[in-house]
Amino acid sequence: QVQLVESGGGLVQAGGSLRLSCTASRSIFSINAMGWYRQPPGKQRELVATITSGGNTNYVDSVKGRFTISRDNAKNTVYLQMNSLKPEDTAVYYCNAYLAVGLRNYWGQGTQVTVSS
Repeated sequence: QVQLVESGGGLVQAGGSLRLSCTASRSIFSINAMGWYRQPPGKQRELVATITSGGNTNYVDSVKGRFTISRDNAKNTVYLQMNSLKPEDTAVYYCNAYLAVGLRNYWGQGTQVTVSS
């Protein structure tokens, strides 16, 4: 079982920056992959970025060069640094943890990011 708590969302003007944090209730060292997803208003949830236990990262094309995902195993925390934010980045952002053993996915409660134009 993994509980995830996100923080760092808020309201920001276009071009601004935010850093999201996701803290897990247990060590993330052995969690196969952690990621950030988002759900814009009226749309389906979509992948934003992932990072594996080995540090490999993956991003959706629309955020490449603007967002950076990282992890601090000592703090059981994953971050999403978001720069050059655009109004279309407005969404509820969710943290995800994936464990290959049992094919389990865990989700946080979400944090709202609103980018004004």
